[in-house]
Amino acid sequence: MTEPMITDDLIASHGLSPDEYARILEIIGREPTFTELGIFSAMWNEHCSYKSSKKWLRTLPTEGPQVICGPGENAGIVDIGDGQAVVFKMESHNHPSYIEPYQGAATGVGGILRDVFTMGARPIAAMNSLSFGQPEHPKTRQLVNGVVAGVGGYGNCFGVPMVGGEVRFDPAYNGNCLVNAFAAGLADTDKIFYSAASGIGMPVVYLGAKTGRDGVGGATMASAEFDDTIEEKRPTVQVGDPFTEKRLMEATLELMATGAVISIQDMGAAGLTCSAVEMGDKGGLGVKLTLENVPQREENMTAYEMMLSESQERMLMVLKPELEAEARAVFEKWDLDFAIVGETIAEDRFIVVHNGEVKADLPLATLSGSAPEYDRPWVPTPAAEPLTDTPDVNPIDGLKALISSPNYAGKQWVYEQYDQQVMGDTARTPGAGSGIVRIHGTDKSLAFTSDVTPRYVKANPIEGGKQAVAEAYRNLTAVGATPLATTDNMNFGNPEKPEIMGQFVGAIEGIGAAVTALDMPIVSGNVSLYNETDGTGILPTPTIGAVGIIRQSDDMINGQIREGHVLLLVGDTDGHLGQSALLAEVFNRAEGDAPAVDLDAEKRNGDFIRENHAMITACTDLSDGGLALAAFELAEKAGVGISIDAEDTASLFGEDQARYLIGCNFDMAEALMLAAGGAGVTLTTVGKVGGENVSFGAHEAPLDTLSATFRSAFAAAVA
Repeated sequence: MTEPMITDDLIASHGLSPDEYARILEIIGREPTFTELGIFSAMWNEHCSYKSSKKWLRTLPTEGPQVICGPGENAGIVDIGDGQAVVFKMESHNHPSYIEPYQGAATGVGGILRDVFTMGARPIAAMNSLSFGQPEHPKTRQLVNGVVAGVGGYGNCFGVPMVGGEVRFDPAYNGNCLVNAFAAGLADTDKIFYSAASGIGMPVVYLGAKTGRDGVGGATMASAEFDDTIEEKRPTVQVGDPFTEKRLMEATLELMATGAVISIQDMGAAGLTCSAVEMGDKGGLGVKLTLENVPQREENMTAYEMMLSESQERMLMVLKPELEAEARAVFEKWDLDFAIVGETIAEDRFIVVHNGEVKADLPLATLSGSAPEYDRPWVPTPAAEPLTDTPDVNPIDGLKALISSPNYAGKQWVYEQYDQQVMGDTARTPGAGSGIVRIHGTDKSLAFTSDVTPRYVKANPIEGGKQAVAEAYRNLTAVGATPLATTDNMNFGNPEKPEIMGQFVGAIEGIGAAVTALDMPIVSGNVSLYNETDGTGILPTPTIGAVGIIRQSDDMINGQIREGHVLLLVGDTDGHLGQSALLAEVFNRAEGDAPAVDLDAEKRNGDFIRENHAMITACTDLSDGGLALAAFELAEKAGVGISIDAEDTASLFGEDQARYLIGCNFDMAEALMLAAGGAGVTLTTVGKVGGENVSFGAHEAPLDTLSATFRSAFAAAVA
């Protein structure tokens, strides 16, 4: 088969700039082959190389006594004691999900699960953070239904509980939805597997499903903006098979127990290319691949197609040769492919041979470690004008507006499509803050949350970045968990625009400050740039996934308010309405500055909640919608009325940070007041529990009427 000529158009279609192509010529001293051009395109695109973000990602705190492995591997690893570790990561599948919602979302779930079990961890929990355009947009309904079905279809068949997440809507996502998938697993600390190859002449083994043409060029596609050629990109979306992935996980974990694995890597973005290069580079070795040995499900596949295919449910490993028979037997038992497709070599080369012909011969370390790294021009986001004409609203009308919006209505329609209880250890299901999963056979539990408020980040990237971490910290704290660490998913527009790059830089600064102050280091993550369509970018959306530990079941705060309880507010209220949910949903205004985040107050108030958990029956943090929405959600969950003393708009709907709402018995309220005084924490009585109405001062409405709106509004908007 004659390979295409290397032309300017072909180079551009591979996402390479003229300067980058000139650099390739300098590195290899000749014109690349078509396969080599594809390999450079895969390794040097934004999605794989992080060429626009590496400079800033290095500033993030990634270490701590609890951290076993930070960024750079398939997932981050954090010690949870007793010889166990939690392994977790969040990744985006944004572009594929917009092009083909079901498979895009499904393979996003599949990919993040592989990242976890590739390291020797059995997945125990999943979450997702989803951002869509306005509900009235003609494509939104299709996207929501397809993405939710894809997430549920893959996760349910694989058998992992979906324990949390978030769903938002904004016109900024009309042309580019976001699908961020999170997974966490458990591993023994002495049985963790890494991707660095070692040993010369060791067999490189292909594991799992066969290679097809689906997903060819997917990583490059994910590193470009959308335009009116979007339908032409549909073949770059992978197709997933959760039942094969389940078998692959069981076979991989069984294989690891044989002692045959030297190193192992998931075939994710850029497939065979990226996995082989990364394994060799991390081990300081070269790799030679023989492509006719690659299991193929389609005829006449070229070297280019095999190297760039992103077919799912595949792994690459370096094998101890003396244990080949045992390893092969495991995969044959699970009816999965096991094929020796290459070997490690001493030379710093990445050699690809197909039917006796050398298709690529490149310096391996340069491919991985010398990708372009840009210090993109950036400008700081201008300071937001303060909100001067603060609005006023009947508090019941304001609450009704929030709970009838798909942004703040109950998400039961989404969660009910996900299996939340598979494996039998889920202690807290989605829809009410952090999800909780018990660690089987122990008294410990892990809590999981995903948080970001994009309108804050757009108005003030630094404070918005801080707030995403702070809200994750509060969500974990509200269930009694001690935050351990975080993973980030940085979703932004075109980094070649200085104002977009400025948003990224500011958000990184805020996130870094917050994870330092709150002792929640970043241990893994993902960057998704070029989230734009026809030049219009998304809201800056740096999603924070966080994990916390509940060391004893008695430490968990997982109760409900009940008749006779007192409602207490932790933290200071100034009534900040800039960029608030009320302003957006009731008045259609995105004005003012984001609320300031006092990290000392966040830490102090969070410590107070955990130290006094035994006196607290129910707890929720205050975020979107302020006190009014938080109080309603506690009431709605428990099915009991509440009376809040305040009725002014700023006190009820302000979104000041570092605040929690507590429900407890009257005698415990007195004890908490005493404890708060000693800890320097502001604690005030704001209401009581009882009756059948939700009351804000003199304004009230029946809880059952409000609840019916809350539970039906989401499905009415998008189902």
